[in-house]
Amino acid sequence: MRTALTIAGSDSSGGAGIQADIKTMMANGVYAMSAITALTAQNTTGVTAIMEATEEFLGEELDNIFTDIFPDAVKIGMVSSSGLIIKIAEKLKEYDAKNIVVDPVMVATSGARLISEDAVSTLKEYLFPLAQILTPNIPEAEVLSGMTITSEAEMMEAAKVIGDQYGCAVLLKGGHKVNDANDLLYHEGTCQWFYGKRIDNPNTHGTGCTLSSAIASNLAKGFPMDVSVERAKAYISGALAAMLDLGKGSGPMNHGFAIAGEYAKEVQDHE
Repeated sequence: MRTALTIAGSDSSGGAGIQADIKTMMANGVYAMSAITALTAQNTTGVTAIMEATEEFLGEELDNIFTDIFPDAVKIGMVSSSGLIIKIAEKLKEYDAKNIVVDPVMVATSGARLISEDAVSTLKEYLFPLAQILTPNIPEAEVLSGMTITSEAEMMEAAKVIGDQYGCAVLLKGGHKVNDANDLLYHEGTCQWFYGKRIDNPNTHGTGCTLSSAIASNLAKGFPMDVSVERAKAYISGALAAMLDLGKGSGPMNHGFAIAGEYAKEVQDHE
């Protein structure tokens, strides 16, 4: 069985972060492991508290993973402080980690900045050069490229700027009023569009975490970059189309929409 590691924060409500990553990896057929960067107290309506791991503890988590069950791919999500980012970069280089997917969680869907300017510059310097692929949304790509993005042509220009600067593939996610669900992959000098159907579902908590984890899962299984993105897009579309409706805010998706069989039966199915 192929293996994948998520390095991210915990979401106590289970819709995003580590919890979404593990569910996604399991649904995509790989064995999931985690190194937790922070505990968050949150639900579908917002985050009320964050408790970061220490650099030393995060290093111990990573040492224990890489020296025992070596991951075939690594997904990195929210890391909010420079010290933790540097520690992750050190360990990834020390163990020569493969198939690194970085979801540069910097700007919330609401537009709120999630990490400091200092941490953004540390991400750029230490972590992005190690990535096989970055998966920014449009506000994040604007921060990384220094551009304003209001059209598909500007998406292509920004993805090229970012990809060429860090020497990696870039999946620039649509939405944010630019072009609905169409995503752009810039890889090895060429642009490829992935057209998605806009799913009218307000419950989108954890979509970024889920997409990047699904890409990592497919890279871990040996699929090429473009196929990994295509498969991840199909998975997240299915999870959204399942129309799970939980919580009082922007709720989670059904990560297990395609898991059926004996152990998924409800009481009435059993009787």
